[in-house]
Amino acid sequence: MRYLTLLKATQPAGPPPPELMEAIMALGAEATAAGALLDTAGLAPSATGAMVNVYGGKLSVTDGPFAEAKETISYALYQVRSKEEAVEWASRFMGLHRDLWDGWEGETEVLKVMGPEDFGPA
Repeated sequence: MRYLTLLKATQPAGPPPPELMEAIMALGAEATAAGALLDTAGLAPSATGAMVNVYGGKLSVTDGPFAEAKETISYALYQVRSKEEAVEWASRFMGLHRDLWDGWEGETEVLKVMGPEDFGPA
């Protein structure tokens, strides 16, 4: 099964510590070698995006930036055996931030990507 993780954070001033970036690369290499990590990338700030909504039967488009204090800054897509395995990879990633970047705060959503197995027989 596949899980998408979305990292949301408010970045401290300045660039991330080099040792954090090295640790993230090592964890990504480990997850890729294990066959778990399918894709990952950073996301541009919401100021470069848009939100499309439908409320009350009306479609609207709002250009970014959005009012949320935390920006969605990256994603990762995992192929794993269980939600617990996806949570483990996300927890290891978040632990690197906690341990290697003083003052950093954020959250990761772990979301199951629906597949044919979720809909039963045709």
